[in-house]
Amino acid sequence: MTSWLPANKGLVSGLVALSSLLVTPTVAQDASPSTGGVVVNGTSFALNGDHVSYRFHVDEETGDLVNDHFGGLVTETVPMLAPQTQGWVEQIGRVKREFPDLGRGDFRVPAVRIQQAAGYTVSDFRYRAHDVVKGKPALPGLPSTFGREEGDVATLVVHMYDNYSSVAADLTYSVFPKLDAIVRSVNITNEGTGNITVERLASFSVDLPYGDFDMIELKGDWAREGMKVRRKVDYGTQGVSGRGMGFLLIYTGSFAVDVEKGSQGFIRAMLGLNPYHLSWNLGPGESLTSPECVATYSENGIGGVSRLFHRLFRNHLMKSKFAVEPRPVLLNSWEGLFFDYNESRIYNLAQESAELGVKLFVLDDGWFGNEYPRVIDNAGLGDWQANKDRFPNGLGPLVDQVTALNSANSSDKLQFGLWFEPEMVNPNSTLYHEHSDWALHAGDYPRTLTRSELVLNVALPEVQDFIIESLSAILGNTSVTYVKWDNNRAIHEMPSDGVAHAYMLGLYRVFDVLTTRFPDVIWEGCASGGGRFDPGILQYFPQVWTSDDTDALQRLYTQFGTSLAYPPSAMGAHVSVVPNQQTGRTIPLQFRAHVALMGGSFGFELDPTELSDADRRQIPGLIALAEEIALVIVRSTYNQPTPYLRLQGLDPAARYTVNGTDTYSGATLMRMGLQYRFKGEYDSKVVLIEKV
Repeated sequence: MTSWLPANKGLVSGLVALSSLLVTPTVAQDASPSTGGVVVNGTSFALNGDHVSYRFHVDEETGDLVNDHFGGLVTETVPMLAPQTQGWVEQIGRVKREFPDLGRGDFRVPAVRIQQAAGYTVSDFRYRAHDVVKGKPALPGLPSTFGREEGDVATLVVHMYDNYSSVAADLTYSVFPKLDAIVRSVNITNEGTGNITVERLASFSVDLPYGDFDMIELKGDWAREGMKVRRKVDYGTQGVSGRGMGFLLIYTGSFAVDVEKGSQGFIRAMLGLNPYHLSWNLGPGESLTSPECVATYSENGIGGVSRLFHRLFRNHLMKSKFAVEPRPVLLNSWEGLFFDYNESRIYNLAQESAELGVKLFVLDDGWFGNEYPRVIDNAGLGDWQANKDRFPNGLGPLVDQVTALNSANSSDKLQFGLWFEPEMVNPNSTLYHEHSDWALHAGDYPRTLTRSELVLNVALPEVQDFIIESLSAILGNTSVTYVKWDNNRAIHEMPSDGVAHAYMLGLYRVFDVLTTRFPDVIWEGCASGGGRFDPGILQYFPQVWTSDDTDALQRLYTQFGTSLAYPPSAMGAHVSVVPNQQTGRTIPLQFRAHVALMGGSFGFELDPTELSDADRRQIPGLIALAEEIALVIVRSTYNQPTPYLRLQGLDPAARYTVNGTDTYSGATLMRMGLQYRFKGEYDSKVVLIEKV
């Protein structure tokens, strides 16, 4: 879930947080030297961006960290009124805490819950020391943001310690000043002599001041990914303008988002590992590092927050060279052929693709398995060798034949891509019969099949090595330049709660090894459609299949919602056949293509021989358009005043050309906007805005 917290709106009602009277220690004006946006004044800390400040200090009496401000840029802190301690809740439950622990009177949602060696779950973390670091260290075994040049990012590490349990907590804050983004992760280390269990760990927790808020999240299910939901959780004004905060967890596994509003209006928001799937044991000297959470703030509302996320991810999260490069227009075999093909039919489809001007041909499911051939979806997963009946000469000769084809109207040779589902196994497979213990299972409980599949336990090093070597054997011996990495079922029957996180650490190792070993391969993530569209995946894969629902009208909502958090360049979007196989809707080819062009990875999922002559003639022009621009789609109105489309994110003082002709200032385009007239329900236009 992606949570947005625009100021002056509402959040969730929760437990207790009261305001009132006494004065806390004053935090002085920023006067000490700044290290790339990190300012330290004694035990007061500020992370400053060009337009944002995140400020907190150490409470001298308790050693706790207290939040002073998260919002627009300020250079000093106004002394806060300390709370009255009437009733059941003492001061600890009434202040804005940076790292709220459990068991000492703060009844709000805790950021950390540790079962100590003696069995209790009380913690008492207090400030011990801090360090300021130039740049930003990577997180061990986890995807994380990075700086490219000096001055991109600076880091503050605050060391907390529980004297009673000998447990240390290091809170690592990094600030990207030019992007108004703050990221945080937490490392827990057992410095005692007994074993402890971390049962809850939030990467980021922030207590916001009193106010009315809305929360916007992206919900979804199969074929309905990226649906925007706005919750009015308290009294407040209507509308979507105003300041905005956004939070995203750089993680692909099971996670939790908690937003709690206390009885006096204070709000706590936190993101981190899902406590239902944690229970992480730490022996003496062992550590657990949480995933990284990104927090952004913008005076320009949701649009401003969205653009900050886009820039941060494209430049400081996505490692692939393809993150900022155009990708080849592709044709995927799935919806055109499904499992019904052989070598000659695949080659003919590749020829048809090349004649249309497609640059990349992708062979989807069904190419592998011998003892258990993958001719239907209940066999073969895990047996990553080409099926000898379909490909008597192996996969290599076919790849060579296809990549010898010229794409029409260019000198480019056709590229070849391949589908895998490496984390899954069918019971009807050689792999399962040889290594049934590699499938996730909980003792003697039945192994639940979904889509006739089981999940390989990627927490096991031997399973990680198997996946790495299976894909390397194919990629290292063929000219495959694109991999679609699919994942079509959820995890069931885990042997322990800790396996969920261990699985992700193992999977990140697999991703890191393969993408490093094959940097010239375009890797696309796919999880039953858009189920794994998250920042953790983007560290390794420059694009993700946005949804299995390729209906153009539905895709408008899915792609718009997804683009709130993720750059459109990361969205995979294809033109498929009509009537659409998910909705049964028939939409003209141009509209389907214009919607798909909103994604950075544009392509087709159909058999060109089944197109009408009129549609077939349109495709070369649509491919040329896809290679030229990214676009904005506007749905038509009928017998209504023509609305203005007001742009966002432009330079008000700059001049922009519209489709290479008319020129307007950024201020005009953002405050007045453009008008377009449409002919009917599925008309669409492509608008190219270029800065002069």
